[in-house]
Amino acid sequence: MLTDAALKSLKPKDKPYKVTDRDGMYVRVGTNGTISFRYDYRMHGRRETVTFGKYCASGLSLARAREKCIDAKRMVQEGLSPAIEKQRDKRRIKEAKSFGEFGEKWLTAGPMADSTRAMRRSIFQRELVPHWRNRLLTEITPGDLRAHCLAIVDRGAPATAIHVRDIVKQIYGFAILHGEKIANPADEVGPSSIATFVPKDRSLSPSEIRVLFRCIEKVATLPTIRLGMKFYLLSMVRKSELQDAIWDEVDFENAVWSIPKERMKRSKPHNVYLSQQMLDILIALKTCAGNSRYLLPSRYDADAPMSRATFNRVTYSVVDQARKDGLPLDPFTVHDLRRTGSTLLNELGFNSDWIEKCLAHEDGRSSRGVYNKAEYEIQRRHMMQEWSNTVEAWIAGQKYAPAVLPPSAPMMELDPSL
Repeated sequence: MLTDAALKSLKPKDKPYKVTDRDGMYVRVGTNGTISFRYDYRMHGRRETVTFGKYCASGLSLARAREKCIDAKRMVQEGLSPAIEKQRDKRRIKEAKSFGEFGEKWLTAGPMADSTRAMRRSIFQRELVPHWRNRLLTEITPGDLRAHCLAIVDRGAPATAIHVRDIVKQIYGFAILHGEKIANPADEVGPSSIATFVPKDRSLSPSEIRVLFRCIEKVATLPTIRLGMKFYLLSMVRKSELQDAIWDEVDFENAVWSIPKERMKRSKPHNVYLSQQMLDILIALKTCAGNSRYLLPSRYDADAPMSRATFNRVTYSVVDQARKDGLPLDPFTVHDLRRTGSTLLNELGFNSDWIEKCLAHEDGRSSRGVYNKAEYEIQRRHMMQEWSNTVEAWIAGQKYAPAVLPPSAPMMELDPSL
C-alpha cells in the first residue's frame, strides 16, 4: 500500500511504470516523473481506465484519490462508467459560462473540508448568487468585486467580505483551470483593501457588559438569542460547543453540562458546572425548544441547530444600537465573551488553574500541564456561581465583591453615567 513518503520517492524511468495501492487503484509514473492516480475496471465486457488526477502540491492528495477510487467502484457496481461520466462532467463544466454555474461546479468539485464547503456554500448563496448568478465570467470586474465587498463591510460584516473575495478568486481559478481564457478580478482586489482586523485580544469591561445587555433588549431578535448571548458569557464555552449542544448532555439534577470529546476542540470531554443563573437560562431554553434535541434549534427546522451566523449578526446589531444610544461599546465577537470571562475572572482574583479548566485549556507542553489533571469541581462550582452573581450585579449597575476576594480588596465599579 502506498504512502506519501513512497510517492515522493518514486523516480522516472526509461518507460512508464505502475505501482499498486489498494482497492484496485494504482499510480502511473511517466518518463517525465508525472505521477497520476488510475483505476482499471471492466464495463459491459470492455476494459476501461479512469484517471483521477496528478499527485503534486496543486493536484490530488493520496487520501482524496482513494475516495475517488471508492466512488468509481460504486459507480461500476451501479452500471455506470467512471471514465465516461468524467468526460461528461468535463463537457458540462466547459459549457457552463455563467458565474453561478461555475460557482456551483466549484462548490461540488473543489477540494475542501466538508465544514468549509458548507460555510462557503452559505456565503455563495447569500452574498453572491442574488447579485451575479447570471452574469458571464467576463462581465465581473475588479471594481464590481471591490464595491460589493465594501458594501458588505459597511453593514458590519468585514469577515464575510473577505470570504466573498476569496470565494470569487477560487471560482475564477477553477474556471481558468478548466479552460476559460479570462482574467481573475480578485487578483486586483487585495484583502487589505477590503478590511483589516485588530489582534484577537478583545475583552469587554464591566461597563460594556452592562451596555451589551441593555442594548440587546432593544434589538429585534428572538428571546432565545438573548438568553444564549448571556449563557455564552456566563459559561465561557466556545460558540460551536453551545450551538451544537443537545439536551441529553445536560444534567439538571446535578447542575452539570457534560460536553463529549467529539465536540471539543482538544478531543477531551468537558464538564460545565452550572450556576443558578445558568440553570434558569437552560430551563427557559428548554421551554422554548419544545421537542427539539438541540438547546438552540434552528428557527425553521427543529431537527437542526441554529445557524452559525445568527449570533454574529446579533453582535453587530447590539453595537449599532449602542452607537444610536450614545453608549460606549466597541465591536466584539461571540468568542470575545469567552475571553472576557477569562480576563475578568483573573482580575477578580480567582485561581488561574480553575479558570483554565473552565475554558477547557490543557497546556500539554509543560510538566504543569501534564500532571495537573485535577477537575477542581468544588472550586469551579463556587467560582461559576460567583461569576454569575458578579455579572448580574454589573448588568444591574450594582457593586459586587466575589467571595474569593478579601474584604479589603477593591471592587470593580461601573461608570455611574451608564
